[in-house]
Amino acid sequence: MGKKLNERIKDFTNALSRLQEALEKDISDDIIVDGIIQRFEFTFEQSWKAMKLYLEDQGVLDEALAPRSTIKTAFMHRVISDGDIWIEMMLDRNRTSHMYDEDAAKEIVKRIKETYIKEFSSLKNFLESNF
Repeated sequence: MGKKLNERIKDFTNALSRLQEALEKDISDDIIVDGIIQRFEFTFEQSWKAMKLYLEDQGVLDEALAPRSTIKTAFMHRVISDGDIWIEMMLDRNRTSHMYDEDAAKEIVKRIKETYIKEFSSLKNFLESNF
């Protein structure tokens, strides 16, 4: 399991770096907003899958779980510190995948920049220091 988890953490870390890079761009440009949303979607996918593998590696999970249950379990085991923000993040990720509304996209980018990026960074620090 260790090698697979290590690769997933690396994928998550790389996705997070790309998201951080995009957040430094001018978000008044719709193409940049679209790129941030896409990088957010990918980073979120990598993050919950890294949490899932970490929990499995720790003997906490032994079956494939969906993002919501992984987030709840990760919160219970103190992998993440704010389960509510992660659930909101998951819901925003789902919204961005199924519809496109320019105003909603800009609100989600604002949340990514102000809140979600900190949660991703905290998860990265946790995973790197505990694996």
